Amino acid sequence: MKARKILAVSLTAAMTLALAACGGSSSSSDKGASSKESSSDKVYKIGICQQLEHAALDEATKGFEEACEEKFGKDNVKFDLQNGQGEQANCATIVNNFVADNDDLILANATTALQCAAAATSTIPILGTSVTDYATALDISDWTGATGMNISGTCDLAPIDEQEAMLKELVPDAKTVGILYCSAEPNSAYQAKKFEEALDKDGIKYKEYTAADSNEIQSVVTSAVDDCDAIYIPTDNTMAANTEIINNICLPAKIPVIAGEQGICSGCGIATLSISYYDIGYRAGEMAYEILVEGKDISTMEIESAPKVTKMYNKTICDELGITVPDDYEAIEE
Repeated sequence: MKARKILAVSLTAAMTLALAACGGSSSSSDKGASSKESSSDKVYKIGICQQLEHAALDEATKGFEEACEEKFGKDNVKFDLQNGQGEQANCATIVNNFVADNDDLILANATTALQCAAAATSTIPILGTSVTDYATALDISDWTGATGMNISGTCDLAPIDEQEAMLKELVPDAKTVGILYCSAEPNSAYQAKKFEEALDKDGIKYKEYTAADSNEIQSVVTSAVDDCDAIYIPTDNTMAANTEIINNICLPAKIPVIAGEQGICSGCGIATLSISYYDIGYRAGEMAYEILVEGKDISTMEIESAPKVTKMYNKTICDELGITVPDDYEAIEE
């Protein structure tokens, strides 16, 4: 067993929260489903804990459900979709109820959901998606590509060095870059470190600006635009939920933002190296079938990345800032 220290989660406190605050359950979607029959008449129960409502996470859940329906057969899989509303305690309550219900598999959509699921069970298979770095999320020191536990899944990390190259390409005169993220999200800190390493190689100065929660974003971003020529925001759930606040400060100050994912870029960025959250969710659904029907050992299944990345830009913000984008970028649809 690999050495690990799962983030402590207060399950006793979490169990006292009302599930009504965590969102309702969802039956499987009819959209895009196949009539393919499962090789078994068994109806598989899959609990889905989505950390919060956000376009990228919604797409990952959609991809997962549609892949499961196609692989198992619509009549052979039942989903219990619950939303944690961005709260760790809610996620803990949700996954513990999945364990109490003896679900066949748990999908943990985003890092906090994964950490709570890992704390709740060491026996029920757990698949993660929309997770940036599993070694960081699960505090695994001897990372080899697989967790060695009852956990596998897909990650949403785009190449950090290519994101840094994008900043150099679009904002070549930037002397100081602000790195903006939520200090409560360990995967964001991981991305920030990697981005800073890339900046170091190019001799570009940087400064970190962290907010503990959404209440601190306005003051932190205001400080950042005063000191920096550009800002980088990694894949970060807190920042993704508050792009309007960020844009209302950065755009008037003429400070361009490079974003870690498309949702953030749509709200406040000039460009991003984008992945498809639907695709990583879909692949997680295929992995669920491999585990539950084909009998694959989840502990040896390596974490999988998005099959492709795409350079994308926010035309509205680029036009306002006077930034000319090369032809190999795709405009984000408004």
